[in-house]
Amino acid sequence: MYDRKLYQRILRQLYNGKVIVLYGARRTGKTTLSKEILADQARNGKRTTFFNAELLPNSQRFATTDPLKLREAIGNVDVAVIDEAQHIENIGLSLKILADTYPEIQIIATGSSSFDLVNKIGEPLVGRARHFLLQPLSLTEVANNSIDMDSLVDSMMIYGGYPAVFGKYPEDAKIELDETVSGYLYKDILTLEHIKHSDKLVKLLQLLALQVGNEVSYSELAKHLGIDRATIEKYIDLLEKCFVIFRLRAFSRNSRKEISKNNKIYFCDLGIRNSLIQNFNPPHMRNDIGALWENFCIVERLKRNAFVGHLANKYFWRTYDQQEIDYIEEYDGVLHAYEFKYSPKAKVKTPKLFLETYQSEFNVIHRECLPQWLSM
Repeated sequence: MYDRKLYQRILRQLYNGKVIVLYGARRTGKTTLSKEILADQARNGKRTTFFNAELLPNSQRFATTDPLKLREAIGNVDVAVIDEAQHIENIGLSLKILADTYPEIQIIATGSSSFDLVNKIGEPLVGRARHFLLQPLSLTEVANNSIDMDSLVDSMMIYGGYPAVFGKYPEDAKIELDETVSGYLYKDILTLEHIKHSDKLVKLLQLLALQVGNEVSYSELAKHLGIDRATIEKYIDLLEKCFVIFRLRAFSRNSRKEISKNNKIYFCDLGIRNSLIQNFNPPHMRNDIGALWENFCIVERLKRNAFVGHLANKYFWRTYDQQEIDYIEEYDGVLHAYEFKYSPKAKVKTPKLFLETYQSEFNVIHRECLPQWLSM
């Protein structure tokens, strides 16, 4: 068990007449977290219950719009978890009826990314839900005074933060990651989108894994894989909705000098990325250490922003004459630019054009200052 940052945030939202929706990629710990919340409520004298909607009897009992049948299905409780709720037909409408008819009952619905892919809860629950995204473990969730920070960072850069992986011996971590990639990573996409050629999806991810930190050309990917550009765009969109990858778009307010249309693609978990290319070598043996560090810093910053409710636009920046900035956040009308260097001794070229044009802050994030940056 780890101290998940969402735990206290969810507790503060209970019993406000809203459905709690806990979603995220498979195997990030949604079931564990929801059961921990139930245990906390039970200790406080609340009546609790848990339903696994992957079991047919449970999915059938909630597939109704009859308020009395739904009340009978929930039982005489104060708080109920419906786990993997996307397996229930018309689950969004069922949750709406429960929230409207029995606001005194706290419903917590968990679901994998397919929740969003098929829009099962979106429209019916407008104004009636609080959404929480559970990501793999973050550096700030697992760090403590007994763990060497440099070793912890290096480990997470190689094996990532999936709860079933973190802290395991390297060989066990590799096996767990390989099984996740082969057995769980594409399950929602393949099932829900009826994709016939899963090998293309795997090859696409492998190509993206080798291009971390670089701008991605959909046309080149399509040509390499022998499929059309529209299919590439669809696959990338689905992979992002399944929390396998995420995109950064280019920042541009001067189209004559600045790249404006391209994207960079990063992985939500570096253990998954390293499993795809079967490279688990430690950082000092990597020729892709720059890309690894850049991906790690950005994803940890996004987790931190989600924890504290920090809303910011996210970009990278590059000009046609190859001036560039790894990562930009825009909030409160101000731009904050960051360059990522694994070594504190690495040389950095200051992006004078960007700083002069946009009056932005500029900071270099290396191993020694990363913890402070994530705690800001």
